[in-house]
Amino acid sequence: NPYIIGDVYEQSHIRREQIKSSRSETAASKTYLDHIDQLTDNGWPQLRYLGDWMRVTTAPPKWQLLSPKDKKERASRVKVALLEIRADSVTRLDVSTAAQLRELSSNSPTAYDGLLSRLFVVEDLSRHVIETLGLNLDVDPMFFRGHLSDYIWYNTRDPWIELPDIDFVSRKRSYFHVSYSPARYFRAHKDLSLARKEAGGFNVLRRINRDAIWVPGADIPGSEVGLLRSKISFWLQPRKESSTDPVTAILLVDPSITKGFPLWGGHNDFDVCPSMADKVRARPPQNAIFEDMIYHLQNMSAEDLAMVARDPRMLFQKPLCVVCAEWQTLLQYTNTRLTQLEWEIEDPYLRNVEEDLTTTLAKLHVWRRRFPLYKTIVSEVLIKVIRREEFPFATTNSLCILEKDFELILDKLDQLHNRAERIMSVVTAVMSIEESKKALGQNRSLARLTYLAVTFVPLSFVSSFFAMNEDVTRLGRTFWIYFAVAIPVTLLALVVVRFSDTFTNIARRLLQSFAMKGQQY
Repeated sequence: NPYIIGDVYEQSHIRREQIKSSRSETAASKTYLDHIDQLTDNGWPQLRYLGDWMRVTTAPPKWQLLSPKDKKERASRVKVALLEIRADSVTRLDVSTAAQLRELSSNSPTAYDGLLSRLFVVEDLSRHVIETLGLNLDVDPMFFRGHLSDYIWYNTRDPWIELPDIDFVSRKRSYFHVSYSPARYFRAHKDLSLARKEAGGFNVLRRINRDAIWVPGADIPGSEVGLLRSKISFWLQPRKESSTDPVTAILLVDPSITKGFPLWGGHNDFDVCPSMADKVRARPPQNAIFEDMIYHLQNMSAEDLAMVARDPRMLFQKPLCVVCAEWQTLLQYTNTRLTQLEWEIEDPYLRNVEEDLTTTLAKLHVWRRRFPLYKTIVSEVLIKVIRREEFPFATTNSLCILEKDFELILDKLDQLHNRAERIMSVVTAVMSIEESKKALGQNRSLARLTYLAVTFVPLSFVSSFFAMNEDVTRLGRTFWIYFAVAIPVTLLALVVVRFSDTFTNIARRLLQSFAMKGQQY
């Protein structure tokens, strides 16, 4: 029951239980969770879900499904890398405990040794991470709230509802969230099941949509492609305009799915291929999103690093390139599936044995439903992230370099959506033709039944006529009369039925000829 935590119109059951259990405890110093509860009660009701999430340290509906040991383990997860950005280098410091994170985040950065910026790269979230970063860096709680779940629509009772900010409010915020859908290939259905189990182990809510379409002879029977709902989020710490201290930022990325493979092996690097005389950098496998993001950030060019001082959003350019590459992979995969559906319409042998056009129509409807969602997500990236000119401490827009790429993605989505609609029309027309053929076959079967009825009706009539005699023994002498009459009558009836159209045409012509002769006289 997802509403075990209470619906949106009642007090949170999780918070109520915590209040009951902590009445006898003395209040300590104000925590970040206390701040969230205060905001929830005073104008920001959607932060209630963040408060519940911190108390459970995962999706609140799992509240009573987790043991105390599970909750403690989830709450203590810390996987953070602190990147210190200078004009000529990016250094990395890994953080694995809440104490380390508390120490590093509580120290105010200064412009020592050419430090330009500090970036906390965080994989997954936990209560300790949110409490530590939120308290020491004074992070806007809506930043964490927007990263927790992957819902695309809501019921009227859902307490996890996220209503969008109006535009002038969103422009004041120093963060943004970007959704995307990386595709993974699984050789067998069990691998997809294990991957879904992995996603269920994340603290943030992420799910894998199964795309159960495979073509005999092209895909391995039982293989699957899963489309993961993912997010990355970027936050920049507000500061005074006159301040010269290094900026502090947070980048949130999702945990990685280890089962399966990135579709088609993943995307290429974002630099041109080095020459034979250059040293080739070692790149981590793309199965690890966390490491892949850090790899791109650590290998920014000198020009990119210098840009950080003029626009801190430069720290988000490479992660946004990864998102762009994932969208391009998804578009290519979508094109592949639509092409295969067109082949299924043209050649029925390409379908599975148990499938018909109804199954093809169901596959197509899934993509028709996805396209509007994908277009909305890409449009929001263009409007709220890339084309956003006003951003704290920025004198230029370092993300506009990706505007053309996302415009092309949006245009391609429009083309694929229109193509899906055309295929839908073709499938509907082909199904109508097939239904007409089936109806014609049924009419032929009914015609055969009509011949049988015409055969037996005269026999029944004649036998009923001769049965009017009450003395059955006297019928023996009339059997020959029965056959002598019944057979010719039956043959006559069959001839009339078989050639009824011909007789009708002859009669019509005779009537027309008589009418013409009458007009002549």
